[in-house]
Amino acid sequence: MALAERMSRVALSPTMKGTIEAERLRRQGVDVVDLGAGEPDFPTPPHVVDAARAALDDGFTKYTANMGIADLREAVATRYRADYGVDYAASEVIITAGGKQALFHAAMALFGPGDQVVTHAPGWPTLGEQVRLAGATPVVVRTLARDGFRLTASALLDAVTPATRGIVINAPTNPTGALFTEADARTVAIEAARRDLWIVLDACYERLVYEGPPPNLPRVMGAVARDRLVICGSTSKAYAMTGWRCGWLVGPAPVVQAAGALQSHETSNVNSITQKAAVAALTGPQDVVSAMLDEYRVRRDRLIAWLAEEPRLPAVVPAGAFYLFPSVEAWLSPSGCRTSGEFAERLLATEHVVVTPGEAFDSPGFIRLSYATSLDRLQEGATRLIRFARSLDTTR
Repeated sequence: MALAERMSRVALSPTMKGTIEAERLRRQGVDVVDLGAGEPDFPTPPHVVDAARAALDDGFTKYTANMGIADLREAVATRYRADYGVDYAASEVIITAGGKQALFHAAMALFGPGDQVVTHAPGWPTLGEQVRLAGATPVVVRTLARDGFRLTASALLDAVTPATRGIVINAPTNPTGALFTEADARTVAIEAARRDLWIVLDACYERLVYEGPPPNLPRVMGAVARDRLVICGSTSKAYAMTGWRCGWLVGPAPVVQAAGALQSHETSNVNSITQKAAVAALTGPQDVVSAMLDEYRVRRDRLIAWLAEEPRLPAVVPAGAFYLFPSVEAWLSPSGCRTSGEFAERLLATEHVVVTPGEAFDSPGFIRLSYATSLDRLQEGATRLIRFARSLDTTR
């Protein structure tokens, strides 16, 4: 059976594979420690759930406007005004089925055959895949552990060629938790405006920054390149609403309208109940976000301390998001685990711990650990991981 040529450019998201295998093992009664999930383990805040129940009781179950209900589009614009001091109109917002759909719309609306799009690694694999689906070519800038995985303006701009159409930045970064500084953001924005490049900012972890105020990328970039800047966000990570599927694209009206045209032929509107819940999330108490962030900070610090018992699992301390990205290079060998992918497979098979291999993020030799789980499961996972790694000493 011959599929469309475009399907040769895309495969199942590698971050989903471990989750699928973990679920199979759980059904067999196996005690699995899942450090692969990229979603909060907290319940959705009660006032958000209450808003969804009220919408259901009120019969708010029909189609809504394709671009999203007016209250939610305004809530997104208001939240950006309050958090970042940037002034967007509701007409410059479209509500999407998660941040992933917003990013997909951006790629399809802005990039095409013959275009190059600069992005970075380690990085979320979907960004490059979406660029390929649009017919463009991703150009990957690599960041290094010895530099704290810091992404710089100079590295991004050095990758720009006459064929470059845009730059896609994920900050805080999945899987490293690295931030993008305001100084670097300003430099990129100035050059984007000068060279007529698009900037797509994946800001889905924007509320999850541990120390000090988050870099104000929307304001810094928007000050010099507002008509070239597209921001994609989501309720998923900050409000523990991964399954609700609600995100947004904020940007110039022509881009928003193009995204709306695409959406009108894909999903139409986002689930009506979800939209009402998202209004409550964005306009209601924000201390729930701070409380989750405080707990993530404790988990991050504990996990780093537990893994420090084995110095051959070094990791950069993440500044944001909820992942640790330790190196497993010390444990790889031709006669044992040859790749971090094989390391992850054998760890799951023998110790029943789910991690995501670095290959998923275009960075072999690392594994991603999600600490969006309880402290007791984190400690158990760290114990099993160290035990497995040390067992490789005898198999090399």
